[in-house]
Amino acid sequence: MTTPTAQTRVEKDSLGTGEVPATAYWGIHTARALTNFPISGTTVGSHRHLVAALGAVKLAAARSNHELGLLDDRRFEAIGAAAEEVRTGELDDEFVVDVIQGGAGTSTNMNANEVIANRALAILGLPRGRYDEIHPLDHVNRCQSTNDVYPTAVRIALLASLDQLAVAIGALADAFAAKAAEFHGVPKIGRTQLQDAVPMTVGQELRAYAVTLREELARIEDSQALLCEVNLGATAIGTGITAHPDFRRRAVAHLCEITGRPLVGASDLIEATSDTGVFVQVSGVLKRISVKASKICNDLRLLSSGPQTGLGELRLPPRQAGSSIMPGKVNPVIPEMVNQVAFWVIGNDVTVTLAAEGGQLQLNAFEPVICHGLLQGSAWMTAAFDALRELCVDGLTVDAAKLSAAAATNAGLATALTPLLGYARSAEIAAAALAGAGDVRTLALATGGLDPAVVDALLSPETLANLEPPQ
Repeated sequence: MTTPTAQTRVEKDSLGTGEVPATAYWGIHTARALTNFPISGTTVGSHRHLVAALGAVKLAAARSNHELGLLDDRRFEAIGAAAEEVRTGELDDEFVVDVIQGGAGTSTNMNANEVIANRALAILGLPRGRYDEIHPLDHVNRCQSTNDVYPTAVRIALLASLDQLAVAIGALADAFAAKAAEFHGVPKIGRTQLQDAVPMTVGQELRAYAVTLREELARIEDSQALLCEVNLGATAIGTGITAHPDFRRRAVAHLCEITGRPLVGASDLIEATSDTGVFVQVSGVLKRISVKASKICNDLRLLSSGPQTGLGELRLPPRQAGSSIMPGKVNPVIPEMVNQVAFWVIGNDVTVTLAAEGGQLQLNAFEPVICHGLLQGSAWMTAAFDALRELCVDGLTVDAAKLSAAAATNAGLATALTPLLGYARSAEIAAAALAGAGDVRTLALATGGLDPAVVDALLSPETLANLEPPQ
């Protein structure tokens, strides 16, 4: 028989008894999870948004149960106060189970139930483990199941995480737009297939990055709208077994008030309990954003290559020594970091896809890995985009003299002459320019019969780049 020590207490569940640290708010179910899932070393408590969402769900449930006469005033006040502490971050260290776990999130829900129950007992001046007074399941988990608590909490957590990501994307887009305005009229040559194409400006190039990033804010909003449908009140499989008939309506209403989100109850709880399509949608949006950001960073690294033998058009702020052997070498470490975050998010999309597809019948057992992957990916992207903005884009400079000289003599200018001379004659001028016979303007005038003013107008930087006023 298990006996307590000065450092432990003994708790009992349906499998038997076990020791729990005397000072812990979590209990035997959490203790078993710690034994069963020593996997990633990352705890649920590391996901602040998820813990906050769990606290919000438990608070909404407690309010509903109190209104329905299922919790007396004394228990409700203590459970509500404890759930609020969970929501506001005072008990994150008590959420100790690993993010990767079997049981469709049961260990996470039980961790929350036990922490809230034991914290509520402490608020009442009672010792931890006095479950005859406040029980993790009979009171904290009343009218609920892991299968509606956990998916609802994950959705709320993702809503908050995506809010932060949207702010980071918007700020990064603004930074590119500011640099686009700064370098609005600096000419350069655009490239396709890494070959010289036609003239443009640095401002146009950077503004395109701002536009492509801002497009993703609408995709995030679309995903957030889908996340607002929750299955709270479904209990085990969507039939609402053990829940009061009015619990669902009340709980969703309270959750809206607590979170400030326009949450709605799912129209078909059985479908909503088994369906993880919204997580596939969110993962796809994160992947899409990551692909765009990584492509932009590829461009930044290429355009700043050199500094003596590469393109050297952009100058990235130097952030650290780039080599342990080559003195003076500086690498584009910030874009490289963003690339790696993007690679992780793109790979994680496969994990989310497989986990969603792997669900069976009335429940998906793999939501923990979906939850962790999406929250981790969103958090990493937010941090990476903030770093890209602060440590790289804000400090971008250009070699304007080099760019102007290269643009003025580039054979690609011959493209502008095709409306006047036709493709074949313009191609001859371009070939002659590449062979070193002269610049495009001189070669064009040498063909005879052309008005220099007309040629100059066609070859002006504003005309070549179809330059519009700064935005």
